[in-house]
Amino acid sequence: MNKRMLSGIKPSGDLNIGGYSGSLSQFVANQHDYDCYFFIPDLHAITVYQDPKELYQRSRDIAALYIAAGVDPKKATIFLQSQVSAHAELGWLLETQAHFGELSRMTQFKDKSEGKDVVSSALFTYPVLMAADILLYQATHVPVGDDQKQHIELTRDLATRFNNKYGNTFVLPEPVIQETGARIMGLDDPSSKMSKSNPNQNSYVSLLDDPAVIRKKFSRAVTDSDMSVRYDWDTKPEVSNLIEIYSIFSGESIASIEKQYEGQGYGAFKKGLAEAVIAKLEPIQKTYHEIVNSEELDRILKDGAERANETAQVTLTAAKRAMGLVTF
Repeated sequence: MNKRMLSGIKPSGDLNIGGYSGSLSQFVANQHDYDCYFFIPDLHAITVYQDPKELYQRSRDIAALYIAAGVDPKKATIFLQSQVSAHAELGWLLETQAHFGELSRMTQFKDKSEGKDVVSSALFTYPVLMAADILLYQATHVPVGDDQKQHIELTRDLATRFNNKYGNTFVLPEPVIQETGARIMGLDDPSSKMSKSNPNQNSYVSLLDDPAVIRKKFSRAVTDSDMSVRYDWDTKPEVSNLIEIYSIFSGESIASIEKQYEGQGYGAFKKGLAEAVIAKLEPIQKTYHEIVNSEELDRILKDGAERANETAQVTLTAAKRAMGLVTF
């Protein structure tokens, strides 16, 4: 079987440079080596309340940024999760195989539900829908960060359980873990992942921030008192985080960045970092604004949904037949 990859970025906030580093840049690189399905998981976004108008626009924003960043809709299938009903249907079939105990142990559910009086049942079961997303396309590889490995393990467990009970139906996916830039941390706190939901806007750089804002945010990024541009996560996490960002956006190696700013302190380093990010984002922003509200984007998403649905229905039908459900 050919290598097939599935991944997506949830439309629940402004996409930041961490999303570019950990996801978008990988989409662009991997589309040449895999049969790729890149979707916008809007059904996952509504596990918590979303303003309908904002969800609609953010879903288009994410799709437009996929294309603006360099994902070629002729190479990869780009689609909205909610436009392929097989996601929800297979999700229900897999819920019959999931155990309450294993879902209650999922780290993200525990983190997001802590201290809340009312929690949506969808927040509890969404890892099963995530498994359905992956298994529906018989994905062989799924790019993940350290915080998502638990979801791949659950996906493999559910697929194995189903295959053992009903016959070989699903491919077991393998995680693809990026070595550098997989988890960009906040500019205000290197112990927390850069998050589009962080209320402190200086903690992240949005892909759509203008150059003046980007320069200001990097100038305010926390560092340390050592004043040496050196990559060492154990003793210099703040600076190491910034060096990783610089490497991802400039294409330079970490060693060359250290050498370039040796003895210069953090002022020159932060200015160079900001310009590297701006240089990468400006053409992305230009293309984004050209297509985000265009008929071309509508056509790409409609075509992508049709292609995704064709693949998904094959797997869904096989799963239903394996379970003894009547199909025609």
